[in-house]
Amino acid sequence: MPMDYYLFIALIVWGIPSTFFRSKFRKIVYQTDDWKINIKPFFIKELRGLFFNIFPQNKDYIKVRDQYRLYLVIYLFLFIIYALII
Repeated sequence: MPMDYYLFIALIVWGIPSTFFRSKFRKIVYQTDDWKINIKPFFIKELRGLFFNIFPQNKDYIKVRDQYRLYLVIYLFLFIIYALII
């Protein structure tokens, strides 16, 4: 099997937990436990929370933000490698 096939499978498998990470992060940023936050297209506060420290005293926010950042960096790295190979 070609390498691009394996990278495509890796992208799909790595993308599965994205809903969990994004949901957890959005619930902290928007300060709600409502499930509808996952389907609403809010982006500005979410992006600000991802790139800046909007809740410096909230240790849970910092932990989840750093995990989400790491997840997204690895996802971006896999996507770039896949795009370069095909």
